[in-house]
Amino acid sequence: MSTQLYDEIGVGYRDRRHPDPRIGRRIEDALRESESLLNVGAGTGSYEPRDRRVVAVEPSREMIAQRARDSAPVVQASATGLPFADAAFDAALAILTIHHWPDRRRGLAEMARVSRGPVVVLTHFWDDESAFWLVDDYFPAIREMDRRKMPPISELASTLGPVEVLPVPIPHDCTDGFLGAYWRRPRAYLDPSVRAAISSFALIPEVEAGIERLRADLDDGSWHARHGHLLEREEADLGYRLVVRA
Repeated sequence: MSTQLYDEIGVGYRDRRHPDPRIGRRIEDALRESESLLNVGAGTGSYEPRDRRVVAVEPSREMIAQRARDSAPVVQASATGLPFADAAFDAALAILTIHHWPDRRRGLAEMARVSRGPVVVLTHFWDDESAFWLVDDYFPAIREMDRRKMPPISELASTLGPVEVLPVPIPHDCTDGFLGAYWRRPRAYLDPSVRAAISSFALIPEVEAGIERLRADLDDGSWHARHGHLLEREEADLGYRLVVRA
């Protein structure tokens, strides 16, 4: 499913998904002093450190084709069957990918198997206090889908062992075009090229209906009446978390 999805929607992905340096620093801190790193579900190579030995694993041919020539070597494989020996790397990393894996527990167990040090996962959680206007007002189907696809912390901990969970606030000018990146730039979601780099929009029905409601609310001022206070904020907690097994 992951390979098929990104072979279809991944065209031009790198044009919109540029690693944000502030998020990158949080990931680097979580990796600690690891010198060798396996990046699982690596996509086009965002957040791969340049000062460490990195090997990437990615199932999609389209995503592999978009990796820069000087990026880390990449193996076409699935997270659920990593072709490496036990403890082959100092650390293992997975960035906004585990919700696409066909078997999350097996993939996480594989990451733990090949890492002799940290396992670092950037993911997203919807809890009872999570709020994001795009989902709440226009695309509630995303929340319902993510509740099924995004594993709870308990699932990660049951596979990885004790974990630390670190919030990742999203800056208002985030350069990485994932779902929450444009929370203070609502008109960006009207752009089809922006939505094309966000997998959620490829997986829910009636996208155009939600987009037209958003367009109308922006044009008549309804969005600003409800959410204009957000324009004064520098960052927002939208439920993105780093889960770290030391």
